[in-house]
Amino acid sequence: MENNMKQFVIDVVKEASELALAVQKEMVTPTTVEKADKSPVTVCDLAIQALISRRLAEQFPNDALVGEESNDVFAGEDGQKLLGQVTGFVQRFEPSETPSSVASWIERGRDEGDENRYWVLDPVDGTKGFLRRNQYAIALGLTIDKQPVLGALGCPCWQEGTVYFASQGEGAYSIPLHGTDLTPIHVSDVSDASLARVLRSVEKGHTNVGQIDYIVEKLNIKTDPVSIDSQVKYGVLASGGAEILLRLISPKMPNYKEKIWDQCAGVVVLQEAGGRVTDLDGKPLDFTHGRTLAENRGVCATNGKIHSAVLDAIAAVGA
Repeated sequence: MENNMKQFVIDVVKEASELALAVQKEMVTPTTVEKADKSPVTVCDLAIQALISRRLAEQFPNDALVGEESNDVFAGEDGQKLLGQVTGFVQRFEPSETPSSVASWIERGRDEGDENRYWVLDPVDGTKGFLRRNQYAIALGLTIDKQPVLGALGCPCWQEGTVYFASQGEGAYSIPLHGTDLTPIHVSDVSDASLARVLRSVEKGHTNVGQIDYIVEKLNIKTDPVSIDSQVKYGVLASGGAEILLRLISPKMPNYKEKIWDQCAGVVVLQEAGGRVTDLDGKPLDFTHGRTLAENRGVCATNGKIHSAVLDAIAAVGA
């Protein structure tokens, strides 16, 4: 991967992380609206998607963008007020932007991922974590021929601010949010599944908490879990801070399919750090079906060394 592209990804994710911190600092309760799927979206999600969309268009004008957000939330009087707030934050980085242009940059992310090369963005992965002033991630990835090849996770509240970055075939690294040193990261050497640390979401809505407990019991794990929201978990797993990350099917959403923006960047980081990612049936994640992992069932990510044991436990409990 070209050095200028790698540096661009690091820089733009750092810039977006600074925007997120500014929103958190200045808005006591960041304005939140509910999308059609009942999930929350904030000023921060929208402003970051607008800013990164513009940066990508400047640097790579022929590349498409698959982003989580849309400008549908700007309908009506309340929506226009929200757009004004979003525009104000974007203007701190690009003073020439207007409400109309900001809405257009956000809408650019509505691509369906049909091209052979496109970017994948979750502007704030872990919105509820962001609202709690806890863990969240700005997740930006690049796919070529429908395969993730480049990824960065901006984690403003993790270890005083960290960016996890990886490029296919070139390893994974952590970078201080306010520094430039690249430190190679690697998954842990734990090969006994009973000694594994499981990454558990603070938010319970997108997984099956009970079945995770059964899997932990099946593996005879006694180690305390690590509770973190968002794709920050991929960075922690990639840097040896845990060994297992599971996304099981929530009984409240039995037909749910993972969105590509929730996995793309983190998958690159973990795989380049020596880890392994599959679905719950052991199949590779398939990014060839547009905006969702339509042919996959959940996610199983590990340090690689215990992956088979975890898949066996998943099958044994019927997860």
